[in-house]
Amino acid sequence: MQDSKGLYIHIPFCKTICSYCDFCKVFYNDDWAFNYLNALTKEILDNYRNEEIETIYIGGGTPSSLSSKHLIRLFKMLKYFNIKNLKEFTFECNLNDINSELLEILKSAGVTRLSIGIESFNLDKLKLMNRNHTFIDAKVRMKLCRDYGFNNINIDFIYGFSIDTIKSVKEDLKKIISLNPEHISTYSLLLEKNTLLYLENQTRLNEDEDAKLYEMICKILKKNNYIHYEVSNFAKKGYESKHNLLYWCNREYYGFGLSASGYIDKIRYTNTLSLTNYLKGIYSLEKDLLTTKDIMDNHLMLGFRLTNGFNIEEFEKIYNVKLEDEYPIKPLLKNGDLIQKKGNIFINPDKLYIMNEILLKMI
Repeated sequence: MQDSKGLYIHIPFCKTICSYCDFCKVFYNDDWAFNYLNALTKEILDNYRNEEIETIYIGGGTPSSLSSKHLIRLFKMLKYFNIKNLKEFTFECNLNDINSELLEILKSAGVTRLSIGIESFNLDKLKLMNRNHTFIDAKVRMKLCRDYGFNNINIDFIYGFSIDTIKSVKEDLKKIISLNPEHISTYSLLLEKNTLLYLENQTRLNEDEDAKLYEMICKILKKNNYIHYEVSNFAKKGYESKHNLLYWCNREYYGFGLSASGYIDKIRYTNTLSLTNYLKGIYSLEKDLLTTKDIMDNHLMLGFRLTNGFNIEEFEKIYNVKLEDEYPIKPLLKNGDLIQKKGNIFINPDKLYIMNEILLKMI
């Protein structure tokens, strides 16, 4: 029997373009959406091989920007997949798109988890991000989600803007926690070259200030019973993201849609970023056949994103090697960068912020 896989589907359309976002996206157009779903169907039929699908994640862009008729079409594509033992089905929403009609469609389609891109409630920060919502909006729409039976909700939160302060981030977190989401994903701002913030020469906090905010965020969320299970992710017990854990455990997954990435049969691939090419059926941008060393490196890098790391015995059994023979873990255990406990090896929680520096010492 083949191992079960994850499934990611990318919807590139947005009603507005956020100033910080560097994901592949275009303004929503009904005709483009129609043609896009045709191309998406063809890509799936050409490439999916009927393996069992364990998790589904529909992201973007803004999947909730699709019209109701296009959403229904999108969900009809699920008939092409073997999802009889599906464990989790996540759908990304913009807060302003949430209404009874959308939630009815999502519920009917079998969505079990919502991921809502709130990011902040600070008015100055929202203006900088080109977003428009209030805390009142969030309370009303969260209640509506609960009324429709959605009991697994993630909220995205972003920090690291030049205008962020200890006080403003604390206030944001207080409001987010009061909404009682099961999961909170936190992101430190990156000024990517193709974003509006970068083009406008905006700045971000320096590393020391950013590190202080990260440390504070971790403490506040832990104090409020959120388990810090991955560098940037926090969940109430039992609500860790099954789909993202599949990535971090170096498991295989399909990626369909514009700019989507996947990992199947030791091949990591990325789809084209050109909507024109995608609509013509030219899906692929690049494919890399990974060596065993590549796969081991990925296992290690992704596994160390998890606060409990990965199991040494399992790693050594999979790759038929001794971990200490392949990577210089002994000096890193000695200096406290790494910790070994109960068969697992992981980055010292006090050093998660400098995780990349530690990984560079190993790979």
